[in-house]
Amino acid sequence: MFSVTVRDHIMIAHSFSGEVFGPAQRLHGATFVVDATFRRPELDDDNIVVDIGRASEQLHTICGSLSYRNLDDDPEFKGVNTSTEFLAKVIADRLAVRAQAGELGPGAVGLTGISVTLHESHIAWASYERTL
Repeated sequence: MFSVTVRDHIMIAHSFSGEVFGPAQRLHGATFVVDATFRRPELDDDNIVVDIGRASEQLHTICGSLSYRNLDDDPEFKGVNTSTEFLAKVIADRLAVRAQAGELGPGAVGLTGISVTLHESHIAWASYERTL
């Protein structure tokens, strides 16, 4: 299996509901380094997994739509605990839609999977992996 990873970041504010979250129930900020990995079993005709430039642009656009916002105020996330794991899925799903729409270039047709990892710090991160 071949893979290519591109990186960006997001800066958000949010709060959580539920005793399990302790002090994170209060509004707080988070900065995540975001890694998006694209997978395929064989390289395309150009011997690449995906166009790195297009993949970087699409990840940047998605991250930009989340950054510098209080996710508690977003109707899409109303009543949702926007945990690191949840946000990894949101980003992976948005990348999948863009890949399937051809926004990652014609070679992206051969992609079989995307995984997204959000790094909360140098000691903690969460990932979501999905098939295409």
